Amino acid sequence: SCSPFLAFSPQPWLLRKNILEDRAVYTCTVEANNDGSDDSPAILAAFKECRKNRRVIFSNTMYNIQKMMTTTDLENTQIEIHGTLLWSKDTRYWLSNPQPTGFRNGSAAWFLGGKNVTADGFGYGTLDGNGQTWYNLVKGQSNYPDRPHALAIWKASDMTVRNVRMVQSQMWTMAIMHSQNVLFGGVYINSVTNNGYPARNTDGADTIDSDRITFRNMYIRNGDDAIAIKGNSTNILIEDSTVDHSLGIAFGSVGQYKGECERVENVTVRRIKGLGTRHGAYCEDVDWRSALLDFDLTATREAPFLIGQCTSFSGQQGDCESSTFKISDMTIRNWVGDGVSSYVADMNCSQGSGGCEDITIEDVDLKNTTTGADVTKYRCRDDVVSVHGFECS
Repeated sequence: SCSPFLAFSPQPWLLRKNILEDRAVYTCTVEANNDGSDDSPAILAAFKECRKNRRVIFSNTMYNIQKMMTTTDLENTQIEIHGTLLWSKDTRYWLSNPQPTGFRNGSAAWFLGGKNVTADGFGYGTLDGNGQTWYNLVKGQSNYPDRPHALAIWKASDMTVRNVRMVQSQMWTMAIMHSQNVLFGGVYINSVTNNGYPARNTDGADTIDSDRITFRNMYIRNGDDAIAIKGNSTNILIEDSTVDHSLGIAFGSVGQYKGECERVENVTVRRIKGLGTRHGAYCEDVDWRSALLDFDLTATREAPFLIGQCTSFSGQQGDCESSTFKISDMTIRNWVGDGVSSYVADMNCSQGSGGCEDITIEDVDLKNTTTGADVTKYRCRDDVVSVHGFECS
């Protein structure tokens, strides 16, 4: 059974300040080869030497990364990224040497973790996954086996990642796994295709088995979920961020495996600007007390809010009645903007769970971009019970 849930007020919390910031410390500066050869040995050597109570600096140059990297035993460590880390296009190597995450068939090119770690990109330090090579390879196939995520934040606690640019990610940009008390601030994410092959599965960030994770002042443009809240994610805060031509904020991939206890609890998403997204937010499964507040949506491509419990790798399926995962206690408030849909919300809930309960939607001001009319309808396809602030159309 699931362990007891500890209630948490979703307010910005203070991370413990890195004690290195106020004094001179031993520093390892990663020396790049600057000839196109693999810089990962030098990177790993720097992290080994400066693993604890020290600083690792990437200079303002190009670092070529041709091998998997794991740096998860850091303690009270500062990371400064002044240059660009560029991952190689050698898909044969990456697929033949996966670093499994343990979630589905996932892998990651870089596992980063530890205690009291700060990574700062100063607004220009960049991680570049050479993603177009991957988009061309998989040709839109969803969850291609062993295709690596760019970065796995792994078993981290009291970590801050700020002002980093992450572009053209191989798959998900960040997988935040088995971590707690992590802040992402001012992170820029852009993974888009330049041809007809979609940048599918390029989620900006996914949380899994993690608690007290904050995303603040993010910019995310990509071909899939902006941020996805997955199984056993609790006390998640997303605020003051822009999502651009993504699918929107997602709650999903929970309760799919028999005998596994999973939950998503206490998620607050607020002050979000959506630009040409498919939805403002959509929900495959979420349990207990989540709020989506103050969304400003422009040119939304489908219903601003969606509940669809039959979503799979192949899209929406025909039978949504078997899921026993209950969607409940969700509040959507103060959404404004426009889009092509005639519905504020489109909800399809599972009969097997007893339907969706305690769904509140209020203070909505949305316009249809085709007719100019107010959008006031709510589609309740099946088993939507105990609603507040609206009536099913």
